[in-house]
Amino acid sequence: MRVLLDTNALLWLLKDDSHLSPTARQLIEQAEEIAVSEVSLWEISIKININKLQPIPELLNIVKELGFRRLSLSDKHLRAYESLPMLHCDPFDRMLVAQSSEEYLTLVTSDTFLEKYSIQVASTH
Repeated sequence: MRVLLDTNALLWLLKDDSHLSPTARQLIEQAEEIAVSEVSLWEISIKININKLQPIPELLNIVKELGFRRLSLSDKHLRAYESLPMLHCDPFDRMLVAQSSEEYLTLVTSDTFLEKYSIQVASTH
């Protein structure tokens, strides 16, 4: 299985946080590919900037060292985003849905509402 980590899943994985269930952790560990969207990295940067999150030293290097694929935005992701039904208002989550759909990745997320989209979702709970 190939997975895309949503922002919370990435943070919980890096912090070894118990919010990431053993089942989700095992799924990630057994994945053929683990992708992290640059949208999530941007969201983390925003949260650090507005003091909603503590800085994560060397985050970008950690993502690289762990062998995670950094998924940048492409034209097909933007087109998919534009055509998504407005089932969810968070623009970061909606882009993760678009990327997950276009790249055929299972989205690992705590947001069970995203299951309403036509994508594969694995819950972090």
